[in-house]
Amino acid sequence: MTAYLFLQVARLHLSFYCYSISKKLGLQSLKNKFMPITKATKADVPELNKLINSAYRGETSKKGWTTEANLIDGIRVDEEALNKYFEDPQIIILKNVEPDGQITGTVYLEVRRPKLYVGMFSVSPTLQNSGIGRNLLLAAESYAHELNCHTLTITVIGIRHELASWYERRGFKATGEIQPFHDGSKFGIPKQRLDLIVMEKRV
Repeated sequence: MTAYLFLQVARLHLSFYCYSISKKLGLQSLKNKFMPITKATKADVPELNKLINSAYRGETSKKGWTTEANLIDGIRVDEEALNKYFEDPQIIILKNVEPDGQITGTVYLEVRRPKLYVGMFSVSPTLQNSGIGRNLLLAAESYAHELNCHTLTITVIGIRHELASWYERRGFKATGEIQPFHDGSKFGIPKQRLDLIVMEKRV
């Protein structure tokens, strides 16, 4: 085999390898590979607060498909609650950061051995369906392995069928357990009766 042919075959194998890895990770574009997901800190609280509420509540949230604005009044979280999360050693908050430093995605992880609870999953409304959510979920799975937790567990509003379907496509299954929506106004005020379904995934 000539040096030229050898080089071409090597390039082909490298291209196929990169494609296989990106497909396995669920990355939709090369750009997403350069959006690091790291642990958030207290310094991120103001930006996280804005992002999370924009993904769930208010008019801005309606630009994405994860909005709860038609179901729940009030805010999803506040800075006081976020600061308390950072003081809990069992809680990890991850952030997805754009090259310009903007936080465009976040997820809350809480160790509930032998499970890892996943909550407050938020992606900027204008960037939903761009692969950020999938990458955050993969990062959550990685942390579950690191923490020796073998199951991811989440709760989804029962009538949010499209959201439950999104999780099902990523390996989650409903356990059959149904929980009442959170008491009080900490997570907002429901406009109707809401229940939460529990979904889990072995990792």
